[in-house]
Amino acid sequence: MRSKTVGESVFDVAEFRRALGAFVTGVTVVTTIQPDGSPRGFTANSFTSVSLDPALILVCIAKTASSHPVFSQTQRFAVSVLAEDQRSVSGVFASKSADKFAQVAWHARQTGSPLIDGAAASFDCETHQVVDAGDHIILIGRVVAFANTSATPLGYCRGAYVDFRLSQEALAATGQRAQVGAILEHPLGLVLIETAAGLELPTGTRLEPVSDAASLRGVLDGYRLKVNLDFLFAVFEAKGVTHIYYRGRVEDDASVGEVVRYVPLSEIPWDEIRDPAVGAMLRRYVKERMEDAFGIYVGDVESGTVRSLVMN
Repeated sequence: MRSKTVGESVFDVAEFRRALGAFVTGVTVVTTIQPDGSPRGFTANSFTSVSLDPALILVCIAKTASSHPVFSQTQRFAVSVLAEDQRSVSGVFASKSADKFAQVAWHARQTGSPLIDGAAASFDCETHQVVDAGDHIILIGRVVAFANTSATPLGYCRGAYVDFRLSQEALAATGQRAQVGAILEHPLGLVLIETAAGLELPTGTRLEPVSDAASLRGVLDGYRLKVNLDFLFAVFEAKGVTHIYYRGRVEDDASVGEVVRYVPLSEIPWDEIRDPAVGAMLRRYVKERMEDAFGIYVGDVESGTVRSLVMN
């Protein structure tokens, strides 16, 4: 590991930038309406929350950026947190294209600033404060309206986009027998499968492909469940088998198999859960779901650690 000391020695700006790139961020599009009524926007990953009361967020803008004069004077702006399928939108607003807003779908809310359709979340703001900060300005916004969806956000790290999902290749790299399951939510409740021995989560022997009836994708297809798998939730060992569980959501309201039940989180019949280890995992899921603070459990059925996904 290379280390650098900020002092009298020459400061390596390029290396500093690479070090900053180790921090995984989301990708946003920051927008406003210019004095002539036309929209203006750019891609940014220097975005964070500032305060809950009042509701404040911030973005940073380089003074050398072509958008700096507009955003340093604007009285309103919006931030759209892009979803994982919006890499092309990120590219459009990172470009010097003259017709960016003609290339994407957008809408406006309270302030009139453009909000990107399909974003994972969006924040409509009035300018609260502009802070001079070296070669950037910090644009702090007071949130007057916001929207949140279940879409998986687009990530960025070390100059590349990040897929937050566990890849099939990484799963295969375990080199062990695996049971791959899913904790799936629907507006009506959690997906549980009825069996003669009790209730269980949808599970398979591996993740893909859907053509394999024994894989998780194949099992879900057999139940006629169209789902989106978002994040890894738990990995634990039991009797020589690696258990891997994702969390995700049902994508539509199409009819499902007769053994599929939607059970509200507050009404899970714990004594009917077939596997005690799965029951313990589901109890953690319900707790973290209520707190909106998920982690990843790694260990075995008796002991392990929950590795937080939240950083303050």
